[in-house]
Amino acid sequence: MDYFNTLYHHLLENELLRLLVLLFVSLLSYFLAYKTVVKTAHRLSKRSANPWDDLLSQHKVYNVAAYAAVLLVLHFGAHFVPRFEGVINRLVDVGWTAVAVLLIDRLLSVGVTAYERHPISREHPIKGYVQIVKLFVYAAGIIIGLSSLFNRSPWVFLSGLGALSAVLLLIFRHTLLSFVASFQIVSQDLFRIGDWIEMPKFGADGEVIDIALHTVKVQNWDKTIVVIPTYKFLEESFKNWRGMELAGGRRIKRAILVDQATVKLLDEELLGRLKKVHLLRDYLKNKLEEIEAYNQAHGIDTTASPLNGRRLTNLGTFRIYIEEYLRHHPKIRKDMTLMVRQLAPTPQGLPLEVYCFVADTRWIPYERVQADIFDHILSTAGEFDLRVYQMPTGNDLKEGLRALAFNVLQPDKGGNPHKGACEGGSSASRTPPEGRDIR
Repeated sequence: MDYFNTLYHHLLENELLRLLVLLFVSLLSYFLAYKTVVKTAHRLSKRSANPWDDLLSQHKVYNVAAYAAVLLVLHFGAHFVPRFEGVINRLVDVGWTAVAVLLIDRLLSVGVTAYERHPISREHPIKGYVQIVKLFVYAAGIIIGLSSLFNRSPWVFLSGLGALSAVLLLIFRHTLLSFVASFQIVSQDLFRIGDWIEMPKFGADGEVIDIALHTVKVQNWDKTIVVIPTYKFLEESFKNWRGMELAGGRRIKRAILVDQATVKLLDEELLGRLKKVHLLRDYLKNKLEEIEAYNQAHGIDTTASPLNGRRLTNLGTFRIYIEEYLRHHPKIRKDMTLMVRQLAPTPQGLPLEVYCFVADTRWIPYERVQADIFDHILSTAGEFDLRVYQMPTGNDLKEGLRALAFNVLQPDKGGNPHKGACEGGSSASRTPPEGRDIR
């Protein structure tokens, strides 16, 4: 008992000790409030079916109660330390301002999260605008806090901002640019959350997952995330693939290289085979009648030379076959551009390009349709006596050397090896084993 009496007298006589006790009690009140009020609120939120409780818990709105407990203890305990009462009251006023700003900030975040759960948020995101509101709230909080701390009117600090306007513009340059960019992105509907965009300068090629005041987050298809300053969308060009999705058709634009040495006029044998092809039956019938009528009308004797008159080629017929194949394909849009065209010849061959639109814009189905189409094209080119160009490989070299060795070393009727080309021998009439074509 004497110990407590002594401690009590020390507290009455030593104001600095009372200040330390007050600070300790305020700190203790924070932990007590956090363990009781905040934890209880979080537990009740998890049990409640109301989604707003979960949002309040997610953004730590309940934690503000613990900060308020500290300020209440300091406010009511300040008169126990008269020497520091004025300073404590000013700090408490600043603290209440900070708590109010923090509460508004977290409530705004709750509102943004709730809004983003609705489909309309993809078309009209508000996160950037809310961040602007938060900036004004924090600016107002700083001015009010300074006026409370120094016991001056807020207008004194506001008037000083005019002299610092140039400095403030420099500091908040990116913020102002980002605000303008955010406004234009939303008002002009340049892109939305969920849109597929490409911005090669920043390595962005994927889906927009977040539009904020200062940054736009893009998740690439390899699952990496690219963060792009919002104002850069006003300075740099980018591609938005939303138009493709809205149109309902995804373009195929791919070419195969045809060996130009295999392009020829249709002979009777090849024409007879192609007449049996269902997709070419009507085309060949009408085209042959048209060509025959033209040649007769102009008195052209087609038997004198293959160069006389009009004739069909295997490449042109193959091109029509691919077009008809695409027109009968169930997953190709018939109401969009569909053509098979020749591009400028190259040293690697003649490009034959397929240009059409797949009805399914999803990536995996689109790639499957495209692969199926070119599987068919590559496998049917030989039926038109066409060869698809491919760079020579080691296997081609091996087959060529084997054929050369056969031609040089095969004995003639007298049992002597044939002479090579350098010895005056001719191998033009000889063929490789098993009739292999070494072209």
